[in-house]
Amino acid sequence: MPVGLIALALGGFGIGLTEFVIMGLLPEVAADFQVSEASAGWFISGYALAVVVGALGLTAAVSRFQRKPVLAVLLVLFVAGNLLSAIAPDYWAMMAGRVVAALAHGAFFGIGAVVAAGMVAPTKKAAAIAIMFTGLTAANVLGVPFGTLLGQAAGWRSTFWAITGIGVLALAGILTLVPKAGNGDAASGGLRSELRAFRSGQVWLSILVTILGYGGMFGAFTYIAFTLTEVSGFAASTVPWLLIVFGVGLFIGNTLGGRAADRDVDRTLLAVLSVLVAVLVVFALSAGNQVLTIASLLLLGGFGFATVPGLQMRVMKYAANAPTLASGANIGAFNVGNALGAWLGGVTITAGLGYTSPIWAGAGITLLGLLVMAGAAARAKASARRVPVPAETSEAAVESQTRVETEAAGSVQAEPADVGHVSVR
Repeated sequence: MPVGLIALALGGFGIGLTEFVIMGLLPEVAADFQVSEASAGWFISGYALAVVVGALGLTAAVSRFQRKPVLAVLLVLFVAGNLLSAIAPDYWAMMAGRVVAALAHGAFFGIGAVVAAGMVAPTKKAAAIAIMFTGLTAANVLGVPFGTLLGQAAGWRSTFWAITGIGVLALAGILTLVPKAGNGDAASGGLRSELRAFRSGQVWLSILVTILGYGGMFGAFTYIAFTLTEVSGFAASTVPWLLIVFGVGLFIGNTLGGRAADRDVDRTLLAVLSVLVAVLVVFALSAGNQVLTIASLLLLGGFGFATVPGLQMRVMKYAANAPTLASGANIGAFNVGNALGAWLGGVTITAGLGYTSPIWAGAGITLLGLLVMAGAAARAKASARRVPVPAETSEAAVESQTRVETEAAGSVQAEPADVGHVSVR
């Protein structure tokens, strides 16, 4: 495993911690700034919206620059945002800190995924992306509970000071461990070249699958505390520990999903999304049983996050030799899915359908994602049959096959200067 992946994972850990730990500290933050819970909630919503802006706008703005220096600058932005949050004298200064940190989020994961894939052999690219996202899953399993405990014991600002320190360590790791040369670090052909990737129907289909497939899981998870206490009958004090079970599932699913996607990305996504629909249905039906609920939490996290490496790699594959902006757009799509799932789950609760209704809504959204994925896979298979490819085994041959498949799917090949950025698994 290239040591540069460790630096990327550490950056992912800090960014994931920034995004999620605020949920456990909202009461303390609201009390300190003397604002309502709803106003404090904008520290979460505002962050999510800024992630989408950064994933698209910031990634597009830096498309002509080499990726390693860009990652370093993004981590500087991340450190500055969290430092501002740690010292914020009032509500709006804290909001500014959250927005600044969030702008780095989408661009870091989007560009980082390309860098991670460029560090390894063509058959290990999804696994490399999964290693980077391991930092995000570790933030949920370990970072959020301990970050919340730290904030409750030493004040919420102490948590943001700790995250600032993690950002500095990740920055040092990027500068020293990520190689200066290679497919992952090379600059792209510029914004025009990156935009050409969006002529591919497969890129748009992949982004839609990301929104629906991941949005269904997140919609069910958003209101999970209400389901656990009001339906399953768990005490409120047990909810943080139950969420660790969910986080363990994220970690396992991310690792195994990346390995499976390297063998066959479309088949993996079809299988994982199918099982995820089944898990959501079983969870909704058995939420009153505590044992089955715990098992469902583990499986929900596992199969929900097992989609992530494959979804990210599929977009990069069909973006051909200009994957950076498409990769960033897909990170934004994850957050759009989060918003969609959370909104629809809230609608079902407001309609009086009960606290299992967000799980049913999540199952419906995920089923739509499965249907879109099935259509995209069938279209890609039909295109591949129309364009025969020699059975060669070298990395150059694999990359050549990727370009042929992408053109058949409706994409436009990038300039020769970009050749070598992405290989099919």
